[in-house]
Amino acid sequence: MPRLKLTAIDEGYTVVVSSRLLGADDPGLVYDAILKLFPDFTCGLPENPKFPSEQDDILASDNVSMQTFLEVIHNQFILDTALDYMSANLDENGTVFHISRQAAMAGKVAFPLPGENPLGGLITIEIEGDNLGDWLEAATWHSGRENIPRRIGDEFSMLSDGDASTWH
Repeated sequence: MPRLKLTAIDEGYTVVVSSRLLGADDPGLVYDAILKLFPDFTCGLPENPKFPSEQDDILASDNVSMQTFLEVIHNQFILDTALDYMSANLDENGTVFHISRQAAMAGKVAFPLPGENPLGGLITIEIEGDNLGDWLEAATWHSGRENIPRRIGDEFSMLSDGDASTWH
């Protein structure tokens, strides 16, 4: 049976994708990086900054599909890491997590260590909806979980500082 492909569109979830532009960040390059993982992202762009720049803008779009993002984390084989990272801030209202803009420019997903702001900036993803934890587990499911089942917050989850928990 083929894997069910979730998108968060028409599934009862709201997805907001955003990225903060500071200083000399090129709005067009940031927009292009976001589009690699979220192709239906749409918003207006501010003018390119001129040196010296005090730019402080936000590119944001709501009702964004998670389809391409989820395909990329499946293709990169980082589903358990994605489950841990995407659910780290999960509460009854939803979750928020960040990914590297620099990795997104290459069509990849990289999760920064908690509290770090990597070179190139961040893309922020906010997801809201009922039973979001179940959706995250389903969206990151892979056949290895038949042998080693995973749940949000289980003993195999990464530590709060981003380090891997050791298990055998």
